[in-house]
Order: sequence, then structure tokens, then C-alpha cells
Amino acid sequence: MGWQPARLVSRRVETPTAQTLVLQVSQWPAHLPGQHVDIRLTAPDGYQAARSYSLAAPADGDRIEITVQRVPDGEVSPFLVDTYREGDPVEVRGPVGGWFVWRPQQTDPVLLVAGGSGVVPLMAMIRARRTAGSRAPFRLIYSVRTPADVLYADELRRRVRDDAGLDVAYVYTRQAPEGWRGEPHRLGLADVNTHGWPSELEPLVYVCGPTGFVEAASDLLVGLGHPARRVRTERFGPTA
Repeated sequence: MGWQPARLVSRRVETPTAQTLVLQVSQWPAHLPGQHVDIRLTAPDGYQAARSYSLAAPADGDRIEITVQRVPDGEVSPFLVDTYREGDPVEVRGPVGGWFVWRPQQTDPVLLVAGGSGVVPLMAMIRARRTAGSRAPFRLIYSVRTPADVLYADELRRRVRDDAGLDVAYVYTRQAPEGWRGEPHRLGLADVNTHGWPSELEPLVYVCGPTGFVEAASDLLVGLGHPARRVRTERFGPTA
């Protein structure tokens, strides 16, 4: 895979600190939901910085979508969120990854477990399910700090209403919305047991988020009897 030129076509505000960027890549080879792409910036003095971002939507011709969360003191994300303008160039390389993917022909029940912006590749799977007309039942458990931090909030509400076979449950770790039952807490056994699939169904499980979250969630799932071979994980953390 080589680097290809890309340009920003449009953007959508998701939260006060996150935006979805729609990029046009003339020679894009298509991708599977769950894969990611490398983005490279080049400064006028020749300095380069590259970061990986999950693809947020299924393949759409020569257009791809990434959702970027601004990282304080980051090199790439503040530029993409605050400075990058329509028509401006970047370089992309991908798609990357072949294990953490969902294929529309799969019919197994699917459990998606997201921590923060780890929902991005899982949202690509949810969108691909609808696009393909799949009837595979999906459940998403989404752990997030506050209601204001929920990515794709309006779309998720709409999809739960309109997409048969899709359920979404939230776990708030810092502040819960008014009327939410329980206190803010980290993802726990009761959340996975209540909102996930029983292990006897052997669902395909995809877990994505910060390293600590992914490890804790995976341990809970295996402890509930889910075969480790059915639990696929993708983790992210600060870049040195």
C-alpha cells in the first residue's frame, strides 16, 4: 500500500471536540467495516506526521469517512478538527486490517462494545448492516463519559427506532443524563450481562476503545463464557 492524495469534501460536527471528515480519494480500493486508514500531514518545512484513524462508514466509491477526536497537545487531530479546510490535501494509506472486520454476509448475532471514540469502527459496522440489508441482530454497549460526548447521538437514536434488530445501551462513567437509572460507573459485569448476548449464542464480539477499557471488557466477556476466539479487539492509546 502506498500513500495517495486525498482532499476534504465536507465535515460534520459530532461533539464539541469531534468531527467527521469526508475525504475524496481518487484511487480508493474499497474497504470493509472495521478497517482503518493512515493519514499523513506534511508541513511546509518537510516535517511529516502520520496517525491511524478508523473508517467510520462503509465503502462509498472514492469517498471515505473518518471521525477525529481532538487530542489536547496532539500533532495531527487539532489540525484536522480546527484548521483543515474543504479542498485542502492530505495523504492517505489503506485500508489497513483484516481481523477486526465484519462482513455483511455473516449472519451470527453481533455484540459491539465501545469505549469513547472506540465506537467509530463499530458505527461503520452498524451502517454497513443497514446498507447491505442484513438481518443479523446487533447489540451495542457504548461506554462514554457524559451525554455530550456521545458520537453519532442523533443517528443512533434514529437507527434504534428504524432498524429492526439493533439495540443500543449506554454506560456513563462521569455524568448521566436526567432520568437515567443508576449512578455513573465504569463498564461492569451487570452491564455486559444485561445488554449483551448470552454466551450460549456464540455471538461475534467486537471491542474497541482505550487499552485499559478493552482489556477489562474482554476479561468480563470471557468470564461470562464467551469463547476468546469470538472476541475481537481493537485498542488505541496516546502516540509517543
